[in-house]
Amino acid sequence: MKRFAELIKTLDSTNKTNEKVKALSEYFLLADDKDKVWTIAILSHRRPPRPVNTTLLREWAAELANIPLWLFEESYHIVGDLAETIALIVPSSTNSTEKSLTHFLDEMIALKSKNEDEKKAYLFQNWEQLNYYERFVFTKLITGGFRIGVSQKLMTKALAKATQMDEDVLAYKLMGNWNPSTISFQDLILEEKESDYLSKPYPFYLAYALEETPQDLGNVSDWSAEHKWDGIRAQVIVRKDELFVWSRGEELVTDKYPEFQKFIGNIPNGTVLDGELLPYPNGEIGTFNDLQTRIGRKTVSKSLLEKTPVVLKAYDLLEWHGEDIRGKSYLERRKVLEKMFVDVVISNPENKDEKSPENIDFSHTFEMTNLPLLLSKRLQFDSWEEVTVERERSREVRSEGLMLKHNHSPYQVGRKKGDWWKWKVEPLTIDAVLTYAMRGHGRRSNLFTDYTFALWQTKENGEKELVTFAKAYSGLTDAEFREVDAWIKKNTLERFGPVRSVTPHHVFEIAFEGIALSKRHKSGVATRFPRILRWRKDKKIEEANTLEDLRTLIPN
Repeated sequence: MKRFAELIKTLDSTNKTNEKVKALSEYFLLADDKDKVWTIAILSHRRPPRPVNTTLLREWAAELANIPLWLFEESYHIVGDLAETIALIVPSSTNSTEKSLTHFLDEMIALKSKNEDEKKAYLFQNWEQLNYYERFVFTKLITGGFRIGVSQKLMTKALAKATQMDEDVLAYKLMGNWNPSTISFQDLILEEKESDYLSKPYPFYLAYALEETPQDLGNVSDWSAEHKWDGIRAQVIVRKDELFVWSRGEELVTDKYPEFQKFIGNIPNGTVLDGELLPYPNGEIGTFNDLQTRIGRKTVSKSLLEKTPVVLKAYDLLEWHGEDIRGKSYLERRKVLEKMFVDVVISNPENKDEKSPENIDFSHTFEMTNLPLLLSKRLQFDSWEEVTVERERSREVRSEGLMLKHNHSPYQVGRKKGDWWKWKVEPLTIDAVLTYAMRGHGRRSNLFTDYTFALWQTKENGEKELVTFAKAYSGLTDAEFREVDAWIKKNTLERFGPVRSVTPHHVFEIAFEGIALSKRHKSGVATRFPRILRWRKDKKIEEANTLEDLRTLIPN
């Protein structure tokens, strides 16, 4: 634990990637193998279940520090981090533990089943005996909220440096469902397995947002367009009669989408498709809100599969019959992808001759196949004006805008400029009233910067009321945030723990990417990526929009 705490201290004290890689690689060279496995798990978000809820942690820390709970809460909201607050307010110790990281985590796993008195005694014992940074790390492990600016990719890079292994291979070894309590470092990292390569995806090619006008890209005939679908970017791999589904976040999510098992035996081995996982209820593309009912589920019930089926909207082919074809041009890859769809996916062999790529609207062929697979239609235009018109109708087809792809572009690695551009539609906007505020985090922990906004609704008796619909914490300048913060502190109506209700007075224009009906929200509407567009000092609250105005933005 001492070595792990020192590692976290070093990682937390620098923003330089090279220094973080150095610290991690040195740790992986020196640490015990069991501690290495747990460190990998912690840094790749595989933590044990939280054994104590944060309410009890706050109460017990205040008791041990001999301060009233309200003072702890105020301190917490100033510091902005629960573990750091506890480490600061608990009486200091110069002791240092000799127990290993694995020992502590085994204790924490066992702690979950114990009663409150036993949990309290365990926390008091360790809070009093550990030094400041060990106490901070110990509490972080209890809360499960480890955020120290180390991505899994950076951690993998350091592990590759320490083990002299291929970074890509390590990245794939670390994905999937492995248990840090039972797996050994030898089995997880050092042992070579065919499956490490069998499931291997390719690095995703990512586009930059279009910076200028599309006309600056040159001749429109050199470019193809596709709609930018609002789902989860993924690669679906079929090799040796096995299926693997990888998200862009380098997470193996095969078990979460069992419908793709149908690809085995229908899609040839040695195929890697790049596309978007989309909800497909009632035979049409749904909203991201629909997809959220599937995200994060450990098990997918039969009823959920029927209610919210998921399809792959494919737009690229990276491997075909075991050959890496990323070096071919976009048009060449697209031609192979379309031919695959015609020859393999369309279920009726008698119609194959009639189903040439030129005669198929690939975005509407789901009824013709037994597979959860659609093709993102390739669009060609005679002018950039036509492209602009197509972009403006994006929300009609449930897309976020357009992807512009140069016809001769290979499939590259990572985010590159030049050949692929994303041209999203302008965000939806609504004018709303500020009603609640919370302190921010990090450098904004001493300011109220997290806001809740409301819209007008007319009650049955004809009176108007403000109904909350969205939260946002970005979009204002630092000076504006300070100005709003000063106003909030002078115009607070009530306090609810860290939240303050404020006098309805200020109107803000709120922008968001998508909108859908939602039973989980008081307003009945969910917005996607809300943020503040501007402070409407020119408007009175009576001029703010209504919930009915918001609902009119929901696509039919």
